[in-house]
Order: sequence, then structure tokens, then C-alpha cells
Amino acid sequence: MSAMRRDIGQDIGVAALGEARLWLGTPYRHQASLRGVGCDCLGLLRGVWRGLYGDEPEVPPPYSGTWAESAAPGTDPLTEAAARHLVPVPESLAGAAPRPGDVLLFAFRRHLPARHCAIATGDGAMIHAHDGAVVAEVALTGWWRRHATGVFRFPQVPSGRRGDATSDLQPRHGDHRDRRDRQVDGEQVDLGAPPWRR
Repeated sequence: MSAMRRDIGQDIGVAALGEARLWLGTPYRHQASLRGVGCDCLGLLRGVWRGLYGDEPEVPPPYSGTWAESAAPGTDPLTEAAARHLVPVPESLAGAAPRPGDVLLFAFRRHLPARHCAIATGDGAMIHAHDGAVVAEVALTGWWRRHATGVFRFPQVPSGRRGDATSDLQPRHGDHRDRRDRQVDGEQVDLGAPPWRR
């Protein structure tokens, strides 16, 4: 269990930023979400969620590196998923300073859906994973701000609840509580049962 989950009473944004910083240096691996082993931008976000709440609220479907370009017309899968599980922030990123732990979404072309996400540090920077690099903290420059499509926040943990805050959020594609297998570079990696389930 993450240190952040043990002290979830602190501001959720600060806790989310702390979780994201644990991923710094993790190599880029498309569709992966294993700290220190590999992740993509969505895998980083999923890992932060697990560090804060436990189980993920849903399992993302397989996706290609160019999935946004092939999304069905009128859909925005990343933004739609964020809206299901995160709290939307009404002000735009262009005119506001994101708070620590805010989830930032980006589209690289105006007519396409969001295809990248990052975690804001709150001081003009963000943590993200991108192809060909490791998870890094980088400046939130004007280029990124112009391509921002949404800002979201992690939900607060309901009062009186610690530990697994998502016990009532069931994964949509089956129960994966005892599974620690993940895909890394398209290959299934089985890490065995988590230590607390052995």
C-alpha cells in the first residue's frame, strides 16, 4: 500500500502529486501501468488512481498509439472516461493555474479528441509519460496550454473511509483484485498475486 493511501486525509491533489512523483523515471511502455517497469500517459494516471484508491474503476480497452485519430466521429474516449471518474474543473487551463494533482488532457489537433494526459504539479509544470522517454516533470509551456482540452481533479475520499476507497466502484470487465498481470510492450507479464493476497 502506498504511503499516500495511508494518509489520504491530506488534500487529494497533494496526495495525487506525491503518487505521480513516485513514477518519475519509469520508462515509456505503450498500454503498461507498472511503476518502475513501464507506462504510457494513461498508465501513469491509472497508477496514481490505484495509489490513491486501490482498484481502478474500469479497465481500459486495448488501444493503439494512434487511437485518437481513429475514434468514432463525435466521441472523445479519454475525456468521456475522465468525466466518469474525475471531477471536471470549469475554468480552462489557458487562463488558470492548475492545482497540484490536477489531471490535464490534451489534443494535438483541434478537430481530434484528447489523446494525452498529465498530472499538474501546481507550479507551472506537469508530470507525464511520452513515447521515447521516461516519466518526467516538464514545464507547462504555452504550447501545452494551447493544446489543453480539459482539467479534472481526483475525487475526495468519502469521510470516514480509508484504505480501499473504491470498494463500491466495480471494474467493468471483471474483478482484477488478485491479478497483477499487465501488458508490457504487447506481452503479458504475470507478477503473481499481490503480497497481501498470498
